Amino acid sequence: MARAVRIKDIAEALGLSTATVSRAISTPGRVAEPTRSLVQAKAAEMNYRPNVQARSLRTQKSMSIIMAVRDIGNPFYLEVFKGAEAAAHDANYTVLMGNTENNPSREAEYFEMLRDGNADGMILMTGSIPDGWKGPNGSVVVALEMIEDGGFSQVVIDNAAAAQKAVDHLVAQGHRRIAHIAGPEGEGMSARRKAGFVAAMAAHGLTLPPGYLQPGDFGVDSGREATRALLALDTPPTAIFAANDEMAFGVLHEAQHQGLRIPDDLSVIGMDDIHLSRAVFPPLTTISQPRQDIGRHAMEMLLSQLGGTDDPQETLLPTTLIERATVARPRNEGTQP
Repeated sequence: MARAVRIKDIAEALGLSTATVSRAISTPGRVAEPTRSLVQAKAAEMNYRPNVQARSLRTQKSMSIIMAVRDIGNPFYLEVFKGAEAAAHDANYTVLMGNTENNPSREAEYFEMLRDGNADGMILMTGSIPDGWKGPNGSVVVALEMIEDGGFSQVVIDNAAAAQKAVDHLVAQGHRRIAHIAGPEGEGMSARRKAGFVAAMAAHGLTLPPGYLQPGDFGVDSGREATRALLALDTPPTAIFAANDEMAFGVLHEAQHQGLRIPDDLSVIGMDDIHLSRAVFPPLTTISQPRQDIGRHAMEMLLSQLGGTDDPQETLLPTTLIERATVARPRNEGTQP
């Protein structure tokens, strides 16, 4: 059996030090181009395979990262996972997805894994830290959600600006009676989207009648429930902006169940642009987030911190309005307040 290729073999083939080759393979963010790409190309050419078990014993690292999410059934997180896993793979890390189910005790269990050394770091997508957490902040990167004054590095989008895009698009189509279904109460991402919606309506000189701000929990059923409440109002909205796509699916289901035609009778905008947004009928107009970029940036940031970068960082990524088939001009423009 042929001897396994070692880091020393790659270093000799390239005329580099073993330390440089090791960094380029294990923590590529710490090695500048073109050296990083040169090492990685040579490692692939020589069919180098790291001995993760031996490395873990040597470095006292688990070589695993936890990505903690609210609901593993939400396809949005799978796209983020792809980006994170690709960046982790290049650094020989394994990514484990932790499903918290919005349960604080489940979330605490993943933090205990981190504290006990069963994982080296965490990408946190739930927006909350367990009471009493005293671990190193450098082992956690917060993605999408924001934790104020926590000293954590964060990868975020401008949620308020995203809501503004949704309102601007609806107003441009002639809508004035626009309602919002918000995400979970008390969570930063939901609050920013809701605040962005309210500010955008005010900027257009539009009022929000009682009942036009509905609570939700990012699930399909909450979208249906909120839609029932909105359509039961004396003056129902002609358009609804839901704080995520899954709730927007609930809007589509309930509206069509009640005999409304989308978008002739009701326009709908979601947020996230998950793959199912193209498959529902009609295809959903939504605000797209760069899902894989979110995962990749979060993982690269975390690996950099695990490699010794101390200062918290923040990366702000853009959003894009994706026009499909759930928005049209309101049928009775003259009745708009």
